[in-house]
Amino acid sequence: MYFVNLSKDLSKYLLIILKKMEAATISKTTLVIGASDNEERYSNMAVKLIKYYNHHVLAVGNKETSIDNVEVKKGTPAFENVHTITLYLSSKNQEPLYDYILGLLPKRIIFNPGTENDVLVSLASEKGIETIEACTLVMLKTNQF
Repeated sequence: MYFVNLSKDLSKYLLIILKKMEAATISKTTLVIGASDNEERYSNMAVKLIKYYNHHVLAVGNKETSIDNVEVKKGTPAFENVHTITLYLSSKNQEPLYDYILGLLPKRIIFNPGTENDVLVSLASEKGIETIEACTLVMLKTNQF
């Protein structure tokens, strides 16, 4: 009897682990807005870590460059099938990009520390886009991405 209960509990536990592993391995096309080739910037670290965790990473910055073989584009380039946008721009610098960000129709927008923006959160919510105020680096490292 003891082993039957243990077996059921173990099965439930393994199923939970497998679901978490599956969620963690699904590649999410992620656009980093505010990407910098300065290795001390969190946006630079995010591009590298998103790539490290096997997500397809796109990047937009204030100049054309590359980060770890990821092309950083300037302006508002057209991208398709963007799952996540992660922001590394102050709310003031986000304003001219509202239409661009919302027009990409992401499933979610991550507002990293210092990028919080109630106006963009409201606009995104009206379009059914999930918004999260969190650190992309922490989310990746704790399998919450």
